[in-house]
Amino acid sequence: MTGGQHPKQFGVLSVDDRQGYSGLAFVQALVSGALPHNNMVRTLGYDILEASEGCVIVIATPNTDHLNPAGGVHGGLAATLLDSAMGLAVQSTLGQGLGSTTLEFKIFLLRPVTPNTGLIRAEGQVLKAGCRVSTTEGKLTDSQNRLLAHATTTCLVFEYPPEG
Repeated sequence: MTGGQHPKQFGVLSVDDRQGYSGLAFVQALVSGALPHNNMVRTLGYDILEASEGCVIVIATPNTDHLNPAGGVHGGLAATLLDSAMGLAVQSTLGQGLGSTTLEFKIFLLRPVTPNTGLIRAEGQVLKAGCRVSTTEGKLTDSQNRLLAHATTTCLVFEYPPEG
């Protein structure tokens, strides 16, 4: 599924609202714009482009708002895109009422990213979807499919607690 059917909204769903979706339906509703994105999406200017079970693609175009004090794009942009793609990939494998959170994250930054890099794409792919722990790998590429960074993550899977 690819995005763009609704205007982008920002916010956080209640636990009760999140529990109404399977993981894949939740991520696909983010892609379509039917559900609000978190505020980090607005802050960094990225988008969730595609979601299928176990695979999510996140895109952004680096600009001068992303620069570190030395004039390069801050590595945190690459890290956030990869963490988002990999975490949502895990979420896409979960059943209704389940969530996940990052336990550990490792990134390798291979090439500099600048405002001239253009559109970059982070793809998260689940390696092992477990009942308690899932592992995922991610790669960040430019429009020429050059590898800019790659990462791995381990996510804890949990049942959403009731609100209250």
